[in-house]
Amino acid sequence: MLKNKKLIIGFSFVIQIIMLKVLANFPEFVERYYSNGLYVFISKLMRYSFGWLPFSMGDILYTLLAVYVIRWFVLNRKRVLKDTKNFSLDILSAFSIGYFAFHMLWAINYYRLPLHKSLQINDVYNTEELVTFTTQLIAKSNTIQVALTGNDSTKVEFPYSKTELLDMVPQGYHKLAKTFPHLDYQPQSLKRSIYSLQLTYMGFSGYLNPFTNEAQIDGLLPAYKYPTTSSHEAAHQLGYAAENEANFIGSMAAMHHKNPYFNYSGYTFALNYCLNELYKTDPETYERLSKTINEGIKKNFREVRDFWNAYENPLEPAFKSSYNSYLKANNQAKGIESYNYAVALWVNYFKTNPL
Repeated sequence: MLKNKKLIIGFSFVIQIIMLKVLANFPEFVERYYSNGLYVFISKLMRYSFGWLPFSMGDILYTLLAVYVIRWFVLNRKRVLKDTKNFSLDILSAFSIGYFAFHMLWAINYYRLPLHKSLQINDVYNTEELVTFTTQLIAKSNTIQVALTGNDSTKVEFPYSKTELLDMVPQGYHKLAKTFPHLDYQPQSLKRSIYSLQLTYMGFSGYLNPFTNEAQIDGLLPAYKYPTTSSHEAAHQLGYAAENEANFIGSMAAMHHKNPYFNYSGYTFALNYCLNELYKTDPETYERLSKTINEGIKKNFREVRDFWNAYENPLEPAFKSSYNSYLKANNQAKGIESYNYAVALWVNYFKTNPL
């Protein structure tokens, strides 16, 4: 009986894959009944359950799971050859259960309606529109940088601890929710990961644990990146699984925040993406506009580059490649490149909502 159960559970993995392929053709159904239905309940339940803890329960569970898996393989190593069929079945059934939980608790959000459709804005733009918006972003960012430092050449230093910055994140979402009620973020569950060093070497600034709905932030990141990184992960908690959409929503939450340091982080985050896109499409205009950016902003950009450069290692490209494959396997056809879809969202949203 136990063997039959394992067989059924194991091969249900194939059925799950087929069902997800079918579900990908019905984003409106996912949007209505899962993302804005069942998932809202699941997400809040887990954030109420684990958000109050001062440490990451998800990181601890991952640690215990890793220990258990290693121990299991050690104890069952002889079965690889002696009982290959049942050994493989045990692994397949365990993987099938994990795959089911991963999607039911969060990842079905990958199949929801694209954000530009739910916002009813265009998802394409031309170079002229990009130049216009980038020029506006530069002016806005320059103004905030001078207001915070008193001159145009000083890097913005954040007068808050990283814990304080995490606690401030919901304020931006509360204000954003006045325009988009479904983006109200409460309760919060933002934690500094106990594996921050490992995350940094992998090249990631944070991640969402789908099994506890805790947002894990790299504790080593410069404070300048905390408002947008933590707001980005909060967007994942709200059910926006696509990285490009979380970038847009997270930056918008920072831009709408009542705190000018959050505003600075949000606007310069969008500016950096737009500059990268402009460099690809119109290098000459990129060079011209770059000269109009305050030196203080460039120092903050340099601070982030120096941080990541200090942790470069031969394995980082492999981690990025794996994540790229993961995104493509989860309905993100362009993989990591799809991050730049956020530029289209910014350009088109701010056409009718001036900075």
